[in-house]
Amino acid sequence: MEKVLLGTTETPSPNREVAVRYVLLPLLPMIFGILLSGLNMCMGGSATSCEECLLIHPSCAWCAQEDFGRGRTLTSRCDFSQNLQKRGCESQFIEFPSSSTSVLKNVPLSSKGSGPTQYDVTQIMPQKISLSLRPGDQTWFEVQVRQVEDYPVDLYYLMDLSLSMKDDLDTIRNLGTKLAQEMGKLTSNFRLGFGSFVDKNMSPFSYTAPKYQENPCNGYKLFPNCVPSFGFRHILSLTDKVDRFNEEVQKQMVSRNRDAPEGGFDAILQASVCKERIGWRKEAYHLLVFATDDVPHLALDGKLGGLVQPHDGRCHLDGNNEYSASTMMDYPSLALLGEKLAENNIYLIFAVTKRLYVIYKNFTALIPGTTVEILDQDSKNIIQLIINAYNVSKGNMCLRALWRGVSVSLCDGQPLPGLRKCADLKIGDTVSFNVSVEARSCPPRGTDQSFTIKPVGFKDRLEVAVDYRCDCSCSRTARANSSICSSIGTYNCGTCRCEPGYLGARCECQEGETSSMYLSACREAEGKQVCSGRGECSCNQCLCYESEFGKIYGSFCECDDFSCARHKGILCSGHGECHCGECKCHAGYIGDNCNCSTETSPCISDDGQMCSGRGSCVCGRCQCTEPGAFGDTCEKCPTCPDACGTKRYGCILIVHTPKLKKKRNIKQKKQKRKY
Repeated sequence: MEKVLLGTTETPSPNREVAVRYVLLPLLPMIFGILLSGLNMCMGGSATSCEECLLIHPSCAWCAQEDFGRGRTLTSRCDFSQNLQKRGCESQFIEFPSSSTSVLKNVPLSSKGSGPTQYDVTQIMPQKISLSLRPGDQTWFEVQVRQVEDYPVDLYYLMDLSLSMKDDLDTIRNLGTKLAQEMGKLTSNFRLGFGSFVDKNMSPFSYTAPKYQENPCNGYKLFPNCVPSFGFRHILSLTDKVDRFNEEVQKQMVSRNRDAPEGGFDAILQASVCKERIGWRKEAYHLLVFATDDVPHLALDGKLGGLVQPHDGRCHLDGNNEYSASTMMDYPSLALLGEKLAENNIYLIFAVTKRLYVIYKNFTALIPGTTVEILDQDSKNIIQLIINAYNVSKGNMCLRALWRGVSVSLCDGQPLPGLRKCADLKIGDTVSFNVSVEARSCPPRGTDQSFTIKPVGFKDRLEVAVDYRCDCSCSRTARANSSICSSIGTYNCGTCRCEPGYLGARCECQEGETSSMYLSACREAEGKQVCSGRGECSCNQCLCYESEFGKIYGSFCECDDFSCARHKGILCSGHGECHCGECKCHAGYIGDNCNCSTETSPCISDDGQMCSGRGSCVCGRCQCTEPGAFGDTCEKCPTCPDACGTKRYGCILIVHTPKLKKKRNIKQKKQKRKY
């Protein structure tokens, strides 16, 4: 799996920041503890080859030096580069590849779109690069995009011709001429096309009774005559003869379907993928205007009519330029629409009535390269709507990577949180995107790995070829039957890979009849793991692994200096040493984790007794056993029998004299009356 990030900065919301604080604050002690303990993921991975080491983490390096790590301990050749050098590995033997970028094609950006150079316009730079990726390691490169002036524009007007759109149809009958005049202010090379849609001509989406076959409006008093329902009909291919647009629109009549939702998404997909029929030019900016006054049917709605076959994303226009698979396949999904729009460089404009604005606004968040504008009830504002949408599309720049895991959040150094585009741009502006690419793993050998980055709605694209730094350079000089490996193994990157039947660091031991003898010598007892599972058996002898937690030792690697009891996360409470799983406490401390002090002076009370004679001293603190006793030395005990004996100077004699108390109360009342 790979990950492509277009930009890297995202400004978190206040709520998100608070949530992050509450999650991270309790974890800070643990995080600092891990950092202080010096954890080393490279050594902890127990890599046995250079290639395995490189996959653990991009900060890991491998030492291929032959005499590295000789001794009783099995020294890990996989470690941080600086650690390997400190441990005696010379720099020329350290394998530490990193990701890199090479630019293969870098034609400068163009400034003008029309004229003699319109077929050779460049709007993205560079055009081709090569990436060399080490798994887990990110590499960065910059992509520049410029929208050139006077670029050719193809606009296909896709209209809902259901009965509720009758007044809109009357409004746009002369749309072609007026729209061409306005678009002529933006480009000198403009073409216009037209198509329409209603819905699938089948139950329950349309009226299917025999009396409605030729006229679905039969019996409808408000509008008694209309044409049969249809899924999508391509009427006029893209042309610069705008009068043709007016002529074709004049011929159109509305139809009638049964339910409120329309089959518009069927029409959008056909208008996107039937490139030759529609007439989309490669060298033009593609605009698809979708005008409707109701919601669309979505994928799985077709099951209501018994359509279980998903849409195949292909063109299905028959000889009459009508959608022939309307009653055979389900409606397309939002994901399929987005994919086909991007493949064919089409910028979709939803022109919808005000009550539908929020619904279609939500669609734009799911389909890259789309915008939504509010259409008047009779489409009177359609020209201004198209001009506004065109300016918005040109004012926004959105990058799309045709690969996995994409996120865009940086534009000319200004982050747009949660977005993958730059806004408020002018034609001719150059936009810079920072692109980060990370390989998460190594693909199978021989697999073609490449991807494409392109601005939505543009034909221009950046081709990115990828190769992976998954192999070590020292593997190229691997020597079979090397004398270093007793001539029965392959010497590769400082280690021996023994032939079957041989083992040992230098393949010096032979398996077979004596193999059980060799292995049994490395087991502490019958049935236990070889070298306690924490080392390798090499010729009757355990070579213990190195660990980032501490030292592993013992004849069978059964001991270490880190697997002892802890108190509050501190090994042996900080008052002892860990030896083979047992805390050896310093003087003055006892207990499994050495947290119990043998000092008794804190338990001596003021009268010289141990815990005032009311308790016992445990681990340097009094544990009071006398009921009612408390305090650091159990010195407080109001309910003890000898309370006055121990606190003789504080005792007072209370004599109850009810009569005196009554007289005193009378006297107080008289005094109150005086005031």
